[in-house]
Amino acid sequence: MKLLRCFQGSFLLLDSYPVADFAFDASLVEFTVPKADWLRINNKAFDGVHTSAFIFDAQGRVLLVQRAAHDSMPNLWETPGGAVDAGDASILVGCAREVREEVGLVARRMVRLVTEGRDGGERWSVFTNRDGTRVFCGFGFEVEVEGGKEVVLDEREHQDFVWAGEEDVRRGEVEGRRIPLTGVVMRNKLLEAFRLRKGEGSDS
Repeated sequence: MKLLRCFQGSFLLLDSYPVADFAFDASLVEFTVPKADWLRINNKAFDGVHTSAFIFDAQGRVLLVQRAAHDSMPNLWETPGGAVDAGDASILVGCAREVREEVGLVARRMVRLVTEGRDGGERWSVFTNRDGTRVFCGFGFEVEVEGGKEVVLDEREHQDFVWAGEEDVRRGEVEGRRIPLTGVVMRNKLLEAFRLRKGEGSDS
């Protein structure tokens, strides 16, 4: 029997959870459980759990995708991600699934948690649905993907993609093309992801 002490003193029976087909840093072990278990362990009553994947290329640029014109927040830019489903074996598996579905890439390693970088802030972001009736928590993860694969968008959700450097994100444009983001939370997490990759430490 393999027991692991998790967040807030709870224990996980590791043998009861399937092994994912990607590696993950030891700092992310608490996210290797289904979302319902994470919510229970952490005594949270969020209506759902979302993830964002921060994927970098060999030049240190991050992958951004443009939301479809017919979707909510039309034409705005974000990282790949989405809701963790009840059937996902873990929060990390949900993140990997979203990466595969939205951009056709295969997660190889979950590197680290990406927060908004606020001193003393939470490790997650909180947001609501359109009418404010449901509250969700969102986690960001830096994700390494298998090489040699092209980005293939799910056109039902996204209509374009770019690889953006840190200064591109700060300016809000890539090679003269405007890339308005979905909001300040996305911008904060993107800048924090760049900061963490430069080895300046973590607030999380």
